[in-house]
Amino acid sequence: MVAEFVGQRPAGMEQALSELRARLRGSLTTPGDAGYDAARTVYWSTFDRRPALVVRAADEIDVMAAVDYARETGTPLAVRSGGHGFAGHGLVDGGIVVDLSGLKALRIDPVRRTARVQPGVTWLEYAEQAQVHGLATTSGDVGSVGVGGLTVGGGVGWMVRKYGLTIDHLLSVDIVTADGNLRRASETEHPDLFWAVRGGGGNFGIITALEFRLEPAGLVLGGGIFYEATNAPEIIRTAANYAAQAPDELTVMVMVMRAPALPFIPAERVDELVVLVALCYAGDLAEGERVVAPLRDLGTPVAELIGPMPYPGMFALTADIAKPGHRLAVRSMYLNDVDSEVAETIAAHCEQMRAPFAMAQLRVLGGAMARVPAGSTAFGHRDKPFMLSAITEWDDPAEDERQQAWAQQFFDALRDRAAGVYVNFLQDEGEARVREAYRAGVFQRLAAVKAQYDPANLFRSNQNIKPA
Repeated sequence: MVAEFVGQRPAGMEQALSELRARLRGSLTTPGDAGYDAARTVYWSTFDRRPALVVRAADEIDVMAAVDYARETGTPLAVRSGGHGFAGHGLVDGGIVVDLSGLKALRIDPVRRTARVQPGVTWLEYAEQAQVHGLATTSGDVGSVGVGGLTVGGGVGWMVRKYGLTIDHLLSVDIVTADGNLRRASETEHPDLFWAVRGGGGNFGIITALEFRLEPAGLVLGGGIFYEATNAPEIIRTAANYAAQAPDELTVMVMVMRAPALPFIPAERVDELVVLVALCYAGDLAEGERVVAPLRDLGTPVAELIGPMPYPGMFALTADIAKPGHRLAVRSMYLNDVDSEVAETIAAHCEQMRAPFAMAQLRVLGGAMARVPAGSTAFGHRDKPFMLSAITEWDDPAEDERQQAWAQQFFDALRDRAAGVYVNFLQDEGEARVREAYRAGVFQRLAAVKAQYDPANLFRSNQNIKPA
């Protein structure tokens, strides 16, 4: 373990640090420097770690220099771009953090329908630039999330049934591997590495650029309906099962939460338990109205906001879900079905929520995501029709135990129905849970690729897959 050296580094490390400073075009921040606390801050205040060095990379050369330093000195290495990771792996005590948030280049080619983007760009920034040309890449559902971190886990978002996962549109990556070399990985160059980064997380290197295929996405029919929760189990079950057999153009999330204090929520209904049926129909708007109609008749509405909007407008639905500086607990699972038992369990546990913000989030999957051959990428569970997550956010550290317990009890109540987990929705839950994100053969193949490109497990501050 590397200590947080302050003026007493061994001579060899001082030499290595001097060489690192000389190579960097970006900034290097250490404890005691102005801006150190800002440099070590990630999205969730749950994670309060003190790295010895923070490199804010200006380009791929900086990334290569930081990787060389970590490898040569044995310093623990972490990688951060958007900083939203649920497990806080973008920070490491006593180690070096490679901060990619300054890598913001984005180039759209509307003729070829491709985009080349660096990992510090957020999905909202990306979507807004692509929307100028009536194009999009299916991504997550929170606009402030960084492009790189979401992509390497898979990418489940508002158009997952229409266009599949984000990785299904990835054409190539530029990636710095553990030997400090910059490689391009695609279907024809280092195809084993390209297979692994599409779902295998940050185990294989630091991505400095990504190339995506873009798809048509002008106006979508989007928004949501807040229902009274008096018949919450029936709304959950009916909405989920209707959406699972609907046309691919429709993607739905069902969320059970306390009504937020927003302008369109009547003041007297704020903090009441509600069921939000949120949706995105990416297709003909008139046909979308017909397809969406059954979701408008599931109970007593508290508020409705459904209408045509540019695709980037979908991110407004989740803008208030993730609050920077909050503490966080998440437990997640795939489900093979949503029957009355599952729906009643979800509703019952949501009645017990006691946090500034908490919810159950049920995503309906399938469609194009499920039709990509299972072995073509490292993503583990294309066949699963539903994904359920218990999410709670709070401010007071004294609440940590109670909030973590609520999320864990929610998970335990449905553990026997769980059918794997999405790697991007894991906290620090142990190796067994990481393995649940992949099928057995996929996990073994990932371990073999890891052994080829990172045999010493330099990249281990992640949902780690040890080299075979």
